[in-house]
Amino acid sequence: MIVQSLERAFDILELLSQEQHGLTLTEIGKKLGLHKSTVYRLLAVMQKRGYIEKDTKSLAYKLGLGFIELSSRFLNNLELKTEAEPILRNLSKQTTQTVFLAILQNNKAVYIDKVEQFNSLRRYSIIGLETPLHCTSLGKALLTGMEDNEINNIYNDSVLKTFTKKTIKDIPTLLDTIASSRKRGWTIDDEEFEEGVRCVAAPIFDYRNKVIAAVSTSWEINVANNLKIEEIAEYVKDAAYEISKHMGYKKKQ
Repeated sequence: MIVQSLERAFDILELLSQEQHGLTLTEIGKKLGLHKSTVYRLLAVMQKRGYIEKDTKSLAYKLGLGFIELSSRFLNNLELKTEAEPILRNLSKQTTQTVFLAILQNNKAVYIDKVEQFNSLRRYSIIGLETPLHCTSLGKALLTGMEDNEINNIYNDSVLKTFTKKTIKDIPTLLDTIASSRKRGWTIDDEEFEEGVRCVAAPIFDYRNKVIAAVSTSWEINVANNLKIEEIAEYVKDAAYEISKHMGYKKKQ
């Protein structure tokens, strides 16, 4: 029954995508061979979520702004990945480490790309994975684009989850860390999420000067203990800035 309802909902959406001026409830039912009550029920759910809109004069149903928002997110991420890829590859060569690209989604840092020194199928295994914001360099870089009250709202005064003995445990410390990171333009996870692993990240801006993503590199301390944090941070900052320029960012004078 659930699968059948999903199929009917998609039938309605595909039908309306072909109708510039929309269709009435009766017209949709006739074209799809569905009872009006069934069509109405499905339309009501999709209209509530913003994927369908109803014209109050013609009573015609059309695709709603929800689809525009979904499409724009997809296209923005697609453009971001396309523009970022050569810069990520260069960053990986400069640092000799794996680099990552992530966006903010549902108050998590979500990986959307990964570049290693050598092509590997493992690249795709990480895409879509979520990590916390407060204890990862990517997450902190994404938080630099928020006001303090927005960060407070995310955690709602709750105790921050601890992953290692170095994990930030309270909101005031997190806010101080983010403030310092904004000034220097990069963030660090010094064994805060995973013991023995250090990560450095920087935020990526778009044409509105808004943080839309973050780029990072990470390394195992006992394997690459010769790497200097400040030197790696400069490489990461430069890469983030190059990607930002491709996304329309213009540095304030």
